[in-house]
Amino acid sequence: MDEPIFDYSKLKGRIREKFNTQDNFANALGIGRVSLSQRLNNQLEFDSKEILRSIKLLDLTEDDIPKYFFAHRVQK
Repeated sequence: MDEPIFDYSKLKGRIREKFNTQDNFANALGIGRVSLSQRLNNQLEFDSKEILRSIKLLDLTEDDIPKYFFAHRVQK
């Protein structure tokens, strides 16, 4: 079975809103820009620590996690 493909568009928008660039967010999160890009492009998965740190940095709640990190991309 194929790995799930998540839609990170809502997360990307929040990153732009709060940090202006993915680069700034990656630095705040403590990972490299390329690592963040790989996660946002479904090449790597966010681990639980990264998700919990992200919601703090982005002023989100744990209830927001499914919307931002586990929304499935609709296949066209």
